[in-house]
Amino acid sequence: MSNGLMRVTVATGNAGKVREIEAALADLNWDLQPVQGVPMPEETGATYAENAALKACTVALMTRTTALADDSGIEVEALNGEPGVYSARFGGRDSDLERNVYLLEKLRGQANRRARFVSVLVLAHPNGQVESYRGELSGTLLEGPRGDGGFGYDPLFVPDGQTRTLAEMSVAEKQAISHRGKALAALKAAKRRG
Repeated sequence: MSNGLMRVTVATGNAGKVREIEAALADLNWDLQPVQGVPMPEETGATYAENAALKACTVALMTRTTALADDSGIEVEALNGEPGVYSARFGGRDSDLERNVYLLEKLRGQANRRARFVSVLVLAHPNGQVESYRGELSGTLLEGPRGDGGFGYDPLFVPDGQTRTLAEMSVAEKQAISHRGKALAALKAAKRRG
């Protein structure tokens, strides 16, 4: 604790996620710090909640601070929900561009382009208390990328009711509707009540 702020370590090495979390939680009385010097555990969980809890609990234990972790992914109807929890390492590809190309190859010729993003946030406290928050965003995948904002599969994904991809939106626009934005809003609402 410093200056009355609760220190919260953000348990991710993904700079895009850190920016979104910092922007969304700016009005909470939290001192958000990116994780440093703590190796992230292998994501061996079968669900987003298991993977997020694994990361948050590891960081909370190692740093003795409250830790916030996210696990998220895209679930594609035509691929029976793949890549899901494997979204960040889909097809063994190393970069967002390679994963996007791989996904488009797997969907070539598919009429059903429906997909949803899912995010689960876990807040783990040093005393062992764990909280979980979930958000989802449904939409359609394009046949090619559009936009240069965001990260991950954002350039391919047009949310329901929108005409632009997540990568064509500002951070604030994306935050207002995204899966992670919804999970963060649920966390904020719980903290304001509590």
